[in-house]
Amino acid sequence: MGVVRNEHERLFEAPAEEVGALLDRLSAEDDPVFPAPQWAPMAFDRPLGVGATGGHGPVRYAVTEYEPGRRVRFAFTPPDEGFHELTVEPRGEGRCRVRHVLETRQRGLDFLLWPTAVRPVHDSMMEELFDNIERVVAGGCARPVRWSPRLRLLNRLWWPRPRTVEVPPEARLLRDSVERPDYQDAYRMDMRAGLPRDPGAWTGVLRDAFPVIAREGGELLMDVNTAGLTARASILVDERHVTLSTAVRADTTCARLYWGAVRRAHPFMARMMLRRVHRGLCLAAPTAGDRAAAAPRSSVSAPSHLVSG
Repeated sequence: MGVVRNEHERLFEAPAEEVGALLDRLSAEDDPVFPAPQWAPMAFDRPLGVGATGGHGPVRYAVTEYEPGRRVRFAFTPPDEGFHELTVEPRGEGRCRVRHVLETRQRGLDFLLWPTAVRPVHDSMMEELFDNIERVVAGGCARPVRWSPRLRLLNRLWWPRPRTVEVPPEARLLRDSVERPDYQDAYRMDMRAGLPRDPGAWTGVLRDAFPVIAREGGELLMDVNTAGLTARASILVDERHVTLSTAVRADTTCARLYWGAVRRAHPFMARMMLRRVHRGLCLAAPTAGDRAAAAPRSSVSAPSHLVSG
């Protein structure tokens, strides 16, 4: 087994206390530095602190050391070995250095995956994290990270797939629009910070080709009738998920024959379209640093685990 050590650092023209306060908001709802929604967000089972477990995307780890405003260390979850950590160090009056160190042991396919896929993504994410810090403390980023074609390909390949779920009870417009459906399905993806909560922004799921016939709260209903089918599609957006649901009824022999021919392809197409729009909206969303810089100061609160009684 070989040991990999990877380091990134950047100097900021800002006091260590100011930058450390940004890092204390890692994984919070208003996380200003982790590069989401363009990448999977950092999330834990509790607020940032020793014992919190979670990770980002497929990378799993737990907080093992935490000095608010100064340092946080994450230990990779077995069978992975090693850690990664962020530190903030004062570098004179009004300046500081942020440093990220990753150290892990490679085994098996890691020797191939690390240089070809994992390291390029990791390197970009760390520099994007630094870019977000710069956006907040300096009001902009002079030289933001630019993705290479390979990085765009890796981002696309690793993008999460929609999950199959039951049609949610909250999809009332869909349930009321098709009586005794012959077929129903639903696919769901997680909402991320910066994504639009307006279901109208998600109509590209169906390439904007079908008319919107009703809207209520966070649900939008589209008429997707075709070839004699009575068919409706619902886009339901809440704080945690976006769900694409479909209900179909075949009332004629021709409609039943048509549906029999396309039914097998429908789940694949629905999942593909939802995933494509989810990724497109994430890539078009403001960065975490831009969102934080634009937020009114009064709306930014300290993480709950740092607020004393």
